[in-house]
Amino acid sequence: MNKTPNNNFCVILAGGKGRRLWPCSRESYPKQFIDFFGSGKTQLQQTYERFAKIIPQENIFINTNEAYIDIVKEQLPNVSESRIMAEPIYRNTAPSVAWAAHRILKICPEANLIVSPSDQTVINEDAFKDNVIEGFEFVEKNNCLLTMGVKPTRPEPGYGYVQIGDNTDFDDIYKVKSFIEKPEREFARVFMENGEWYWNTGIFLSNVRYLADSLCKLLPVVLRKLDQDNEDWKMEDENLFVKENFPLYPNLSIDFGVLEKSDNVFLKKCDFGWADLGTWHGIYESMQKSENDNVVINSDVILENSHSNVIKLPKDKLAVINGLDGYIVAEKDNVLLICKKEDSSALVRKYVTEVQMKKGDKFI
Repeated sequence: MNKTPNNNFCVILAGGKGRRLWPCSRESYPKQFIDFFGSGKTQLQQTYERFAKIIPQENIFINTNEAYIDIVKEQLPNVSESRIMAEPIYRNTAPSVAWAAHRILKICPEANLIVSPSDQTVINEDAFKDNVIEGFEFVEKNNCLLTMGVKPTRPEPGYGYVQIGDNTDFDDIYKVKSFIEKPEREFARVFMENGEWYWNTGIFLSNVRYLADSLCKLLPVVLRKLDQDNEDWKMEDENLFVKENFPLYPNLSIDFGVLEKSDNVFLKKCDFGWADLGTWHGIYESMQKSENDNVVINSDVILENSHSNVIKLPKDKLAVINGLDGYIVAEKDNVLLICKKEDSSALVRKYVTEVQMKKGDKFI
C-alpha cells in the first residue's frame, strides 16, 4: 500500500478565473490562491501538500495562467520553475491536460498521471492516499481513464454525476455507463437514491501514453506539430511553442471533451470526505451550519431571525443582519453581493457578465 514509484506524476490545475465565487474570488486573484476559510493555507497550498505526501515533489506540476505565475511562485516557493506550466490564454482543462501529458511523456514515457483541480476539500487524507495509490496501480496495468467518484450525500444539482456499470477484478473499480453534468435537483435526488450514480470529483488518472493518445483523437494538431518539426525539443522549445500556438486549441473541458467521449472510462468508488468548494451553494451544502442553518465564513456577524444564509465579509467589517433567509452576503474590495442562494451559480455568472459589460473589469 505504501508503494509510490517515481513514475507516478501529478498535475494540479490552478489556472481558473474563479468567477463562481465572485466577488470574493476576483480575476486578478482567484479562489485557488485565497485562504478562503481562514485556515492559514490557500486551497492551492493544501492541494499541493496533499499530493506531496504521495508523489515525489519533482513529479508534481502546476498548470496555471501566465497572469498567475508570480502568485504560484510566492505560494509554492519550493516548486521549481520547470514544474510550473503557465498558459498564455485561457482554454479550459482539456488543452491544459494535453500540454501536461505532452511534457510528462517526454520526461517519463512510462508515467502514470493523476490530474486534480486545486479548489477541493479532502477530509480523510489517509483514505485519499490509499485511493490514489490503488488508482495508480490500476492505470499502470490498464489503458483507460479512471475517474475518482464519491457517493452522493444530498441531491446536489451543482455537481457532475457518473453512472457505474460492471465491476472489474479490482475492488471498487467499475466500468462507467454514462455522465450527467449538473442535473435538475429532482433528477439529482433520483440519482442519489438509485445507488448507481456517483459524484464526479474531477480527479482522474491514466497512464500518460493512453491519455496522450486519447487527447490526440479529440483535439486538433497543436503540440504534435512541435514533435513533427523537432523531435528532440527541449523544455524551452516547448514553452515558446505553447506561447505562440496554444490559442489554436478550442475552449474545452476535460470532462466534456475527453471523459464523456471516451469508451474506456472507469470509476473508482472513493470515500475520502470530498467537497467541491467552487460555488457559493456548494460551500453552503458542504460546510457545518451554525444555529439557524447559517454558514458564516471567517466573518464577524450578529444575526437575528435569519436562516440558511452564507456570509463572507472582510476581516475589518461587522455585519448586523436581521430577517434574512436563504441569501448569500459576500463582500470583497469594491463589490458587495447580496443574492438568493437558490440558483446562485447561474445568478453569479449572470451578474459577473453584466457588471463587466456595464461597469468594467475593475469590479471583476
